Amino acid sequence: MGNIHGHSFRIATFGESHGPAIGVVIDGCPPRVPFDLKFLEQELARRRPGQSDLTTQRKEADAPEILSGLSKDGLTLGSPIAIVIRNSDQRPQAYAEMQSAYRPSHADFTYDAKYGIRAVEGGGRSSARETAARVAAGALAKTVLKHACGATITAWVESVADIQMPATNKIPSLKEVEASPSRCPHTATAKKIEACIRDARSDGDSVGGVICCVISGLPAGLGSPVFDRFEAELAKAMLSLPATKGFEIGSGFAGTQLRGSAHNDTFIRKGGKIRTATNRSGGTQGGITNGEDVVFRVAFKPTATVLKPQSTVRPDGKATTLSAKGRHDPCVLPRAVPIVEAMAALVAVDHWIRDRGQNAPFGRCGRKA
Repeated sequence: MGNIHGHSFRIATFGESHGPAIGVVIDGCPPRVPFDLKFLEQELARRRPGQSDLTTQRKEADAPEILSGLSKDGLTLGSPIAIVIRNSDQRPQAYAEMQSAYRPSHADFTYDAKYGIRAVEGGGRSSARETAARVAAGALAKTVLKHACGATITAWVESVADIQMPATNKIPSLKEVEASPSRCPHTATAKKIEACIRDARSDGDSVGGVICCVISGLPAGLGSPVFDRFEAELAKAMLSLPATKGFEIGSGFAGTQLRGSAHNDTFIRKGGKIRTATNRSGGTQGGITNGEDVVFRVAFKPTATVLKPQSTVRPDGKATTLSAKGRHDPCVLPRAVPIVEAMAALVAVDHWIRDRGQNAPFGRCGRKA
């Protein structure tokens, strides 16, 4: 039913936006991994609603409850890990009008078309509330990657509407990303973005933008040719997020404007390893990581639920007008940064475990443990 992600490191999320709780079951996590509860809480705090005037004002503590899978010393047991996050600030009455009218560009109509029933309050599973469960699983995936190969993942807001931060080859630090509520690490651009989001909110409207993400420290050799290409599974993971409309890796669409001789990443020997002089490939070639940074971007549309009156139809097809109520993000990007990181971590750790299972028993040379 589309609620499970991964092959060897598998997660299943559950719960609705305005139900009693949301959560995740993680299966396939290696044993003896130190589970850092404070890190989990920090990651959830980066995603939670109500953290600034740029986001929805829904108030949720997003305090995780660990139900299984850990030893008394806080090490993973190798058994399923269940994490529950209680919903405490539901306001289902704010969604009464959406019972009788479809929100334009939202999942209201398509859920009805597919299932013949839907959780009207908050959109149920189509709500971004579900992504808290992904961030919880992603925190564990980041921890596994840290201990397995030292890989790190950093995402930030690169643009909102027509406001774009200057191009840079420098990966910002977490401190730089978290310095502003917009999560844009360029101070001057961050101020413009924040003003843009506030203007949209005051107009009862919304704006979209682009998040850039970099996975550093992955070994060469993760991923598979053809159907399970590393970048293909990254793309699927990112486009599974609410409000996403585009994905590109490396040079992306801009690379189409170059000739092959200019676009190719030439191989060099550096630090005793085979590296590439440039990274237009974005860290993968032939669907397999090459040891360079995996660099990709995700485009998010303007939030579908807006407070302006809009023309729509009722379930019986009759025309009507809908002005949405409730608490909604005027721009999803600031809170989407940790969600993008979480999905990148889930893809990376899944491929790392799959690769070790396939190749480690035969002692292939040159692999980083």
